[in-house]
Parts: sequence; C-alpha cells; structure tokens
Amino acid sequence: MRPHTPSADRHWDGSRRTPHPRRPLRVAATSPSRLLRAGQSGRCGRCGHRIDWYQRTDHRPIALHPAEVATTGVPEACRWHLSGGIAHPHDDGSGWCRLPHAVLCPRPTTHPRATGPRLASLRRQLAVRSRRLIDTGTFTPTSPTPAATLPSTDRGRPVRPVVRILLTHYLGESPVEDIRCIAQTRQRHRCARPILDPAHPAGRWTLLPIHPHRGQLALPGGSMAVYDLNHLPYAEQLRWRAQRCTTHTAAPAAADLALADWQPLDPLLHAAHLHTRLPHPAPHQPHRR
Repeated sequence: MRPHTPSADRHWDGSRRTPHPRRPLRVAATSPSRLLRAGQSGRCGRCGHRIDWYQRTDHRPIALHPAEVATTGVPEACRWHLSGGIAHPHDDGSGWCRLPHAVLCPRPTTHPRATGPRLASLRRQLAVRSRRLIDTGTFTPTSPTPAATLPSTDRGRPVRPVVRILLTHYLGESPVEDIRCIAQTRQRHRCARPILDPAHPAGRWTLLPIHPHRGQLALPGGSMAVYDLNHLPYAEQLRWRAQRCTTHTAAPAAADLALADWQPLDPLLHAAHLHTRLPHPAPHQPHRR
C-alpha cells in the first residue's frame, strides 16, 4: 500500500478547496469619516473597559460606550447617535442612543456625571467588571501623569507641542518629529512613516501671543512657543491636519486606522503644555571635505 499525500488544493477527503480571495477594507469616497471600524476600538486606561472612538462634528474625538442603550431614563444631554461615522450630541428619535464613556466610567473623576437610576445601574455593572479585571491581574489602572512633570526632548522641544495649522492652534500628542501617519498600509497595519518629511518644507518655531477662547476671561499677557505651519502651501497644511505622510497623501483611497491626534488648543485647559521659550536649535555640524 502506498501512502497517499493529499494535494495542497484539496481537503483530506479529496474534495477541492475553494479559495476565498481577501477583500480589503475600503471607505466610501463620500463618507464624512475616513476612519475604519477596526481603528475605533480601544480600552479605558482608568477602568479597563472597551470604548469606541469617534469624531464629533467639531472634529474632536469622543469615547462612546460600545453598546446602544434605550433612551428611557437617559438624560437628553447624555444621548449621542452616529451618522456616517460621526458622533452627534443628540438622539435620532429611534428610541436608542449611545452614551459617552465618561458618563459610565466607574473610576472617580473630577468632571460632574449625570445621575439617575438607569445610569447608576450601568455604572455599578461596569464597576463590578472593573474590580474583577483588577483582582485577576488582567488590568492595572493607570494614573495620569501630572502635566507639570512632563519631560521634554533632548533639545528642549515639548513632548506635546502647540502646532499652528490653517490659522488654528492645535495640541499634539507627541513631539513633532514623532507624529506618525494614521493611514492603513497594504499589509493592513498603521503606517510607520512620520508626517515630517525632510524633502518637503517644514514648519518653524516661533513665539506667538496667547489668546483666550470665545467666552473665556482675558489671560495674563504672555507668549507661547508654537510650531508654525502657516507659511506652508495650503495643500501641505491639509496634509498635516489630516496627519498623513507624503506617500499616503498621494493615495487618498487608503483609509485611516486611527484618529488624528490633534486637539484644538484651549489655553486654560492646556495651560501646563504652553512653553514660553523656543526650543534649542539642533547643534551645527561642520561639513566634511
């Protein structure tokens, strides 16, 4: 008897294998959000529960509870709904809504939380699950680092820089040189290229006056270090705001795997991240002949 070695294109019983082609995730060109569903999930660092990140109408990110809940017993100020991948701060009249995670997070917070028997019951359920995760060692809560102890880079550049794009000040999540592209590669991973390209014109550090937001009290006079991109071409500033490298800017069909890290600067809320001195320039290295 001769041993029978099954062919690679057939199963063990001789039936033919049916190949299933891989279908890449795509985003419609008319979609208001370029973010893939695979890049929206995360976990709260305070309680360990799953959260879904979405963009609001003002382009700010918001963490929503992953499950829909009935609007009965939920205050109107806590009701959100999704439309085209964008989170809107009201319900859509369907009787169901999404809740911000900050409303249900069982960990203590300084922000006021809505009360009510429905929200209190959901908060208790999350608290029990969070305690179970901590007791089993699956999750360890992270305490936020005080802003006053945030380090700086080797040349004194702030870890969270203030960047001026299209006459608007934003607060970044990492140093300018470390801001990564958020587009999806062909291997379905996040692009590892930085958006700062040496082959393209870069921004410049400058001191600009601190202006309060509309409705805020006047701030004491002073200046802040800003990485200014306002002198760059319009298309280049759009590339920075979209947080895309030069390669994926030329490939608009590529979707995003993460939300852009920019936060509109609030001088009062982000006061600890405002630097009054310009970063030290890079040391001059003489040319070798």
